[in-house]
Amino acid sequence: MTNRWNFRTTTTEELHKRDELVAALGITPIVCLLLVQRGITSVEEVKKFFKPNLNDLHDPFLMPDMDKAVKRLNKALGNKEKILVYGDYDVDGTTAVSLVYKYLRPYSSSLDYYIPDRYDEGYGISYKGINYAAENDVKLIISLDCGIKAIEKIKYAKQKGIDFIICDHHVPDDVLPDAVAVLDAKRTDSIYPYEYLSGCGVGFKFMQAFAQSNGFPFSELEKLLDLTAVSIASDIVPITGENRILAYYGLKQLNMNPSLGLKGIIDICGLAGKEITISDIVFKIGPRINASGRMMNGKEAVELLLAKDSEIAREKSENINQYNDERRELDKRITDEANAIIDQFSNMEDRKAIIVYDQSWHKGVIGIVASRLTEKYHRPAVVLTKSSELITGSARSVTGFDIYKAIESCRDLLENFGGHTYAAGLSLWEENLEAFTKRFLELAGEEIIAEQMTPQIDVDSILELKDITPKLMNELKLMNPFGPNNHKPIFASLGVKDYGTSKLVGKELEHIKLELIDSSSKTPMHAIAFGMHPHSEQIKTMTPFDICYTIEENTYNGNTSIQLMIKDIKTEDT
Repeated sequence: MTNRWNFRTTTTEELHKRDELVAALGITPIVCLLLVQRGITSVEEVKKFFKPNLNDLHDPFLMPDMDKAVKRLNKALGNKEKILVYGDYDVDGTTAVSLVYKYLRPYSSSLDYYIPDRYDEGYGISYKGINYAAENDVKLIISLDCGIKAIEKIKYAKQKGIDFIICDHHVPDDVLPDAVAVLDAKRTDSIYPYEYLSGCGVGFKFMQAFAQSNGFPFSELEKLLDLTAVSIASDIVPITGENRILAYYGLKQLNMNPSLGLKGIIDICGLAGKEITISDIVFKIGPRINASGRMMNGKEAVELLLAKDSEIAREKSENINQYNDERRELDKRITDEANAIIDQFSNMEDRKAIIVYDQSWHKGVIGIVASRLTEKYHRPAVVLTKSSELITGSARSVTGFDIYKAIESCRDLLENFGGHTYAAGLSLWEENLEAFTKRFLELAGEEIIAEQMTPQIDVDSILELKDITPKLMNELKLMNPFGPNNHKPIFASLGVKDYGTSKLVGKELEHIKLELIDSSSKTPMHAIAFGMHPHSEQIKTMTPFDICYTIEENTYNGNTSIQLMIKDIKTEDT
């Protein structure tokens, strides 16, 4: 399918603000415009953006119930009560549990943690987990990355004499659980200045408030920011505002002095000695941590992240790497099976969303399969399987379609649901499957338009090749870390030509290594186009073509140079 290039339009006001920044800061007009387009329009805002400062973190006590949470935790520690740190089995949950447990460990000899089993207990707070707490005389449970909808379960815990502090970042219902404290910046009564924290981020803010209340130095908490960065990248929350500060310093920690557990993963996935980026977390570190909860039990991921011994860290990293290999094989097989089902749909062209179900599919990978289907078909996808007596599923969406709200509109047919705008989970009884499928597909049919089902590349700016200089590269690097709401800039250059030296590379000659010129350039610009070999013959004719790309640094044999990472090519034939 051909990509549609969406060129960012620029207003007169944006150009005026760009020129003001250029005059004040001496930064290239290209980067100044990128900053303005991201809402960064003053000199002070640019300085804070380029150099995030931990002093700019918000006061944690602005979050509703934070004072109650800290008071209850201080009481528990003072009375030597047993405390259970409880979290979800994904990356966000396991990093959150690890952060809170690590930070509180020096202050309590009665601390334990609990990760529910994806298959036996499902997502979030479970009755089994509460019973475990009761049997072990736990008086306080701190839940992380879950609990915001666990009204009946919190009530059950209260009957057993167990208090809850909920740290969550998912969208709450109108009624909150009857916990001692519910920490969630998405609460409707929240005045907290930033609502997009990860689950681990909420746990960090809780520990920040606890440290402040006791006069503990921030430096000890700062050492745990590597975990927060991993959660922010893996949970795909916006890397803006407070998340940008946490991710910036978390990446520093990850690169300079990661915990033994994270160091184990860094070594096993070939990142040792390289500068780790948000992208490395998303595609290499995060999936390995996630694989533990998908294939076995997320508890092993926490054991790794808490490791105090390098040998244990190495052993756990190897285990988790093995789970990840198994996960990839399973993911491929189930994706192939899902595609086979979709091939049988008679009306795929008219269908605005995809729902596929097989009761034998492995629950741990259906979220990944949903992502792959959305990527391939450019439609929202819901992938369902059977778990115990219930049908359970994961959903992924396309730009502009709020899949959480779509699923919420079917809540009368569901046993449970939760999530975000572009990713959600749900469970229902089998007798409701047909009605849910019909309603969801009808809703998607009404709301989704053709443009949403066409792959689109958003182009920030058109450049001539002469514009791509070391100065531009250095300024673009200051915009790191990139991620949602601060994406890596995508540029286009029109009418470029092959310098005559481009060639096919790769084991199957599937990639093109390019040297490009345009009417503005004196020397060729290096570029790489992965998987784009079909364009090779047309390029070799020396006729002009258009490219869109990101600007990267390429290091080879100790030499670093600028290289364009081609995202799409448009020739006369396309």
